Amino acid sequence: MAQHSETPNSGNNRIIIIALAVALVASWAYIIWDKNRARNEKNKTDLIIFTTSGERDELKRQLDEASSRYDELKTASSAKDSIITSRDVEIRDKKDKIENLLSRANAGRKELAEARALIESLNSDIDRYKVRIQELEGKNMQLTKEKDSVTGERDQLMKQYDSAKLEISGRDMVIDVGSTLHASSFNIEALFEKRSGKEVNTEKARKADKLRISFDLDENLIAPSGTKQLFIIITDPSGKVILNTESGSGRFVARDGKELAYTQRVDVNYVQNQRQTVNFVWKQAGTFVTGNYRIEVYHNGFKIGEGLRPLR
Repeated sequence: MAQHSETPNSGNNRIIIIALAVALVASWAYIIWDKNRARNEKNKTDLIIFTTSGERDELKRQLDEASSRYDELKTASSAKDSIITSRDVEIRDKKDKIENLLSRANAGRKELAEARALIESLNSDIDRYKVRIQELEGKNMQLTKEKDSVTGERDQLMKQYDSAKLEISGRDMVIDVGSTLHASSFNIEALFEKRSGKEVNTEKARKADKLRISFDLDENLIAPSGTKQLFIIITDPSGKVILNTESGSGRFVARDGKELAYTQRVDVNYVQNQRQTVNFVWKQAGTFVTGNYRIEVYHNGFKIGEGLRPLR
């Protein structure tokens, strides 16, 4: 039997086949490993995205809660000062910065961590804001109590003042009324003046051309010394007040508020607590008529005396 031996070419071919097989297995193994690595990387990325999205939602919720708490504080309180105003600005700026971080589409852990820190700081700011408002409201309450107390004291003082004023006014009224003079002892003469200038008493109206009137002002302890204005009203028999503007007739207001016409005003230099006689002459512009002539004297708005003179 003949023996066959392997040739060099057949050995080389086997080596090449084995090498190709090994390379094929290695390439398949790399492909499988790379796919597994890519799948793992994708899973990790999906997990990171899911986790980041959840954190973002939680941070937004926390920001909304902080914003609501801040808005409630601002709405419920009107207390303001420079500190509150500055904190309003700080809180608003911090809210804007947090919203900007959370609104970024590519926000990562770094941005979320910064937003979380800012939210914690924001909550601390709101807590301090609340404390300051409570302090201001406490001060306002105290000021309100003090104001109410002062108002009460003022009202009490005003009542006392009004009472004292009323009492003083009452006393002034008593003094004013008490200082009103009183006229008595009237003497009224009808006179006829002759061509010589001599005055003669007459009882006849057609002859009389003037009236000489005299009366006494009684003693008064209250009325102070000084000039006193006396208003004289002379009424003719028909009840009409005799008036002559050229002789000083006019009008005055009596104590009952009525305006009265007066015939003549007489100013008297009165001396306190002394009896004084007043004399004056009324010259008739026309002729006297028959009847009774009434003379009334007013002082301080009151009628203080009267006299009657008949002419026939």
